[in-house]
Formats: sequence, C-alpha cells, structure tokens
Amino acid sequence: MITTADAQDQADPFLTHRRLLFAAAYRMLGSVADTEDVLQDAWLKWAAVDQGAVQQPKAYLVRVVTNLALNRLTSAQARRESYVGPWLPEPVLTEPDAAERAELTDSVSMAMLVVLETLSPLERAVFVLREVFGYSHAEIAGTLERSEASIRQTAHRAKAHVQARRPRFDADPAQRRQVTERFLAACATGEARAVMELLAPEVIAWSDGGGVVRAARRPLYGPDHVARWLLGVLAKPDAQGMTASFEWINGEQSLLFTVGDTTLGVLCLEVREGRIQALRAQLNPHKLAGVRPGAPVS
Repeated sequence: MITTADAQDQADPFLTHRRLLFAAAYRMLGSVADTEDVLQDAWLKWAAVDQGAVQQPKAYLVRVVTNLALNRLTSAQARRESYVGPWLPEPVLTEPDAAERAELTDSVSMAMLVVLETLSPLERAVFVLREVFGYSHAEIAGTLERSEASIRQTAHRAKAHVQARRPRFDADPAQRRQVTERFLAACATGEARAVMELLAPEVIAWSDGGGVVRAARRPLYGPDHVARWLLGVLAKPDAQGMTASFEWINGEQSLLFTVGDTTLGVLCLEVREGRIQALRAQLNPHKLAGVRPGAPVS
C-alpha cells in the first residue's frame, strides 16, 4: 500500500533524481562525505526555491549540484596539496556490473577517479557531465554558465588527458577474481616469493593512510618492494584475526578487510595478462564509512 508520504516522496524531483545527483557529485569529488554535504546543500537550495516556477527540475538540480561540487572541489584540491602520503578516493559499495552500465562502472573505478584527480576542477566537471552522463556541450555551457565554444575546448582537452592516462586492457571479472584468490593464498603463506610471482615487473602500489594510520608515504615500485610491504602490513598486530572478503567496490570486485564489525581497509587490484599491475590500498579510517559492513549500496 502506498502511503501519502510515499506518494510525496515519489513526486519530489530531488528524491527522484538523488541517485543521479550523488553519482555526478561523487565522480567529481571522489569523496562520499563531501558528496553528501553537497547533496545536503543542494536540498536546502531546492527547498527554498519556488519549485512551481522551475520548468525543468532535473536540469536545475544537476546545475545546482555541479556548481556546488565545483566550488568544493576547488577548495579540496588546495587541501590535498598538504595531504600526508598518496591521496586515494573514498571507496563505496556498488552493485555488480551490468553490460549496459559498463561505461558508468568504468567511470567510478578507483583507477579512473585517480586519473580524474589530475584534471582541473572545471575539466573534471565537464568530463563527468559530457563523457559519463552524455550531456551536450550546450547543456553543459548552460549548467556552468560559460560559452559553448569554451566548453567544447575544455571537453576536448579533458578527454584527451584522460585517454592518455586511463588504465588499459584490465582483466575481465572472472580472471580478476581468479588472480585475486591466488594473491590471497600467496599472502597467507607469508612468503615474499609466492606473492612476487603474481606481480608484474612494473607493478606499482599506492596506500592512503592520510597520516591517521601507518601507510607508505610514497608509491612503491617493483615486485620485491610491493610484496615485502604487503606482508609487513598483514603481519601487524591489529591485522590479527582479520578476514578478507570479495565485495563490489567502485564497480569492481575488490578486497574488503575487516576485524569483526570494523573495516581496516580496501584493496583494489588492476590485473592484466594474469598478473597484478597496480594495487590501491585505502587504509584511512576516515574514508571507510562507505564500505563498512552494512553500509548502503551506492
């Protein structure tokens, strides 16, 4: 039975489009906390406006959220310049990939969000609206209050930048799962050589502790350094009793490490030709709220 409150919720454009608004803001910001703040501010603006006078609520809400996210991203980039160690996005639990959503899934992957971080705030906003959600140059120009010609130039520049840096030839989910299972088994042996055999010669590992927990302050290169660092992390006292589970995180099957109800970290692997090319470990407890057991799926 649909209650009056349910009917009102269904008729509220903000609630109707909230998933889209979250998706756009998160891809711009790479932070669940910042995204939720942006959506809260957008809702306050929406509640204060004469909604009956808004002819295209979806377009209006996308414009509000995009500009709020753009303002927050500009200040966030200044904060990240003083960030302790490598900065990685805040992970979120997602639904299993579907073929018709492959492009959306790719755009939310850890690897892609790291690439998007290298764009300017304006380039990132334009890229997300154009390449992920398919908005026209004219629509984006209206949203960002800029000329269509300048948006075309920004879109071209951002797309070329991303294409030059985005990961290539990542493994299909079945191979990724197989390699990850072998990787876990190798880590369980405690033998560096067993782990090294699964790492590509050019493997790179990033770990984000944010200065809150111990993590490598710089990227690690090469199988030997990466394997020894991984085994060192797993040997820490707070890792005793830790369990690893496969979860869909940022559109990819990744590893979620927990002790009881506490999430210790997330490990996303980039697999190619049967070997691990890159590892991204999110260890900062301030960035793990979106992947704690029982967290909602985004």
